[in-house]
Amino acid sequence: MKLPLIDRYILKSYLTVLVSFFFILMFIFIIQTVWVFIDEFAGKGLDISVLLRFLLFYSPKLVPLVLPLTILLASIMTFGNFAERYEFAAMKSAGISLVRAMRPLIIVNSIACLATFYVANTVIPLAEFKTYNLRKNLSKMRPALAITEGMFNDIGESNIKVERKYGENDKLLEGVIIHEKSPNQINNVVIKAARGELKSEELQEGLQLVLYDGYRYEEVEQKNKSKKNDPHSRIAFKQYTMNIDLRSFNNVDLEEISYTNTFKMQNIEELSQSIDSLTKDYVSEIEGFAKTVYLRAGIKSVDRLKNSYTNYSYKGKSAYLDLYTISQQKRILESAKQNIEMQISNFNNQKRVFFIREKVINLHRLWRDDKFVNAYAALLLFFVGAPLGAIIRKGGFGLPIVVALTIFLTYHFAGTLFKNSAEDGSLHPFWGAWLISIVLTVVGLVATIRASKDKSVFDIEGLKLNLKVPLHLIVKRLKK
Repeated sequence: MKLPLIDRYILKSYLTVLVSFFFILMFIFIIQTVWVFIDEFAGKGLDISVLLRFLLFYSPKLVPLVLPLTILLASIMTFGNFAERYEFAAMKSAGISLVRAMRPLIIVNSIACLATFYVANTVIPLAEFKTYNLRKNLSKMRPALAITEGMFNDIGESNIKVERKYGENDKLLEGVIIHEKSPNQINNVVIKAARGELKSEELQEGLQLVLYDGYRYEEVEQKNKSKKNDPHSRIAFKQYTMNIDLRSFNNVDLEEISYTNTFKMQNIEELSQSIDSLTKDYVSEIEGFAKTVYLRAGIKSVDRLKNSYTNYSYKGKSAYLDLYTISQQKRILESAKQNIEMQISNFNNQKRVFFIREKVINLHRLWRDDKFVNAYAALLLFFVGAPLGAIIRKGGFGLPIVVALTIFLTYHFAGTLFKNSAEDGSLHPFWGAWLISIVLTVVGLVATIRASKDKSVFDIEGLKLNLKVPLHLIVKRLKK
């Protein structure tokens, strides 16, 4: 079946802008991605194929962000061009309404909506799986200069931090702090030096670090743990040489898969199962804590005592304390105070644990709803952009781009704000994911209705008239 000429013209005008902007924006966001993750790639001696593979894995996660923005831009510019060149007026004179002109594009954007859902539910979890494991494997590789200043670097069997690097190839160091690892993962050895020098070329598979003017502190473990303080040694040195084995850094398998269980790697079905499992565990943990409090706080004993007497009544703490001497009363009150403080501390600690549990559940719910929201956004922003383009009657790269970016940034940042509120339980996860889309749906419906009737989004003249009449009556009464 051959499409009518007007539909082919509208589709060609729209798709030309859509495809062009999609690839331009994807390129911009990919460059921004490289800039964000540059520290993870710089100086690792990686082949360009590794970087390209990372970008390939990361690109699907940009589609739910780039495609709605592209659709919004394309719809505003296309219908803005139609209105500016009076093509839209010609369509109306031929009996083609705004909704009729939007019909072929509704079909196209419905397909884009389904494609976005497929990407969000199937491709992105796989891409997240690949990206996450690749980043973890890259983090194990030796950096170009082995040490980054201003932060602790996990290198070999040591954690190394330097304040400043300088000299040729940044080999000279200032303010060196080293924590040597032990088999029990306790830092028993700490080395501090005023200066240091890297000599990586001295060792084929390692790094030689020469330290100057420093101290070596070591805590000596005792077999007899009866003493409160463990002995320790402190050794001053003028020069101290460390050889760090880096073979594990140079033999990293970038294809290794060790991390398979984060919520971003799951599709809707898997997320629903995880939410059910996490919710059951969360409820069970709350019930267990409530039972523990009931037993430890002595409430069970009070209930048993109350039930053992038919005419039992609580007479207050004074009547109970009068049976004891002053010194005994002090000890009882002190013991009660310590018990209350311990319970309050326990409640606060458990509150933080419950908060984390609830946040994890909320993140799963948000991530599940977000797949539907991202798909719906591809269709929603078209219904916002097309009538706005017809209303503003401007095409090109000026006003349409400003309007599109303003709407999209408002949509994006408001959505992020609501999601952050939903993470900590301030807002229900459903509203955190859908609220801004619901608001924008109303805006799109109002804009479509008003554009169909050749009205602006806001009737300024009507608003002035509605305000003028009551203000005139108020002024008239005040004059009396």
